Amino acid sequence: MTSADGTRIEFTSVGDGPGLVVLPGNNRRARHYERLAAVLSERYRVHVLDRRGRGGSGPQGPAYSIDKEVDDAVAVMTATGADSVFGHSYGGLVGLHLALRQPVRSLVLYEPGADIGGRLDGSFLAEFTRRVESGQRVRPFALFLQRMGLLPFGKAPRFVFTAVSALILADRTEGAEMRAMMPTTPAELGELIRLASDGSRYRAIGSPTLVLAGSKTAPAFLLDICADLADIVPGARCEVLEGLGHNAPDNDAPETVAARIAAELAVHA
Repeated sequence: MTSADGTRIEFTSVGDGPGLVVLPGNNRRARHYERLAAVLSERYRVHVLDRRGRGGSGPQGPAYSIDKEVDDAVAVMTATGADSVFGHSYGGLVGLHLALRQPVRSLVLYEPGADIGGRLDGSFLAEFTRRVESGQRVRPFALFLQRMGLLPFGKAPRFVFTAVSALILADRTEGAEMRAMMPTTPAELGELIRLASDGSRYRAIGSPTLVLAGSKTAPAFLLDICADLADIVPGARCEVLEGLGHNAPDNDAPETVAARIAAELAVHA
């Protein structure tokens, strides 16, 4: 369908029942949430976006912002009649700002990419952006993994992250897609940094909100964000799922996360 600024937004729909929109994380496509959607589709009509710069969706565009992402999600909700939202990682940040714009029946977030309290050092953004725009992939990806704390050996030398990045990006399927999506990361990271705050803006969210996190997630501050949002958003709850990491919804344990989402949606049916 077409978003407010004319950008084409592609999404995949599966199942039957009340509508749920799924907002993928950074470097993720709709197809990465197929297992999550399959479980949820037993009770819900699930619509998974390919966010801007992915698949058949249009580019981020020069005026990219979190508001554009919210426009896209609202357009899909309007077209499908869906009134509940699940957001993962950066998609969780989109979900928070969507709920600031309009109420939803149920808002479920898994480790939303919100910086509350300035926990993220974004000083590497300029270098990261330069490297991506110059056509590099391995070196900026290594920088991103290291500075975002997305691997459990955060104090290892840079060459360790470079080696891991080269291995990941060498994969003919996943690696190729990640290389193709990497140009979307500087703008998304820029929005995450721009929106860093004490979180007080999220007090205006009036929708039932559940924030999920994994006990083994990296970076560890995402657990703190979960607790922070539970304190800030009226009536929100934080639940930590034992043994799960940041990629539980899209890779490691989508069935577990889907079951928790379904249970939450049923409460607000």
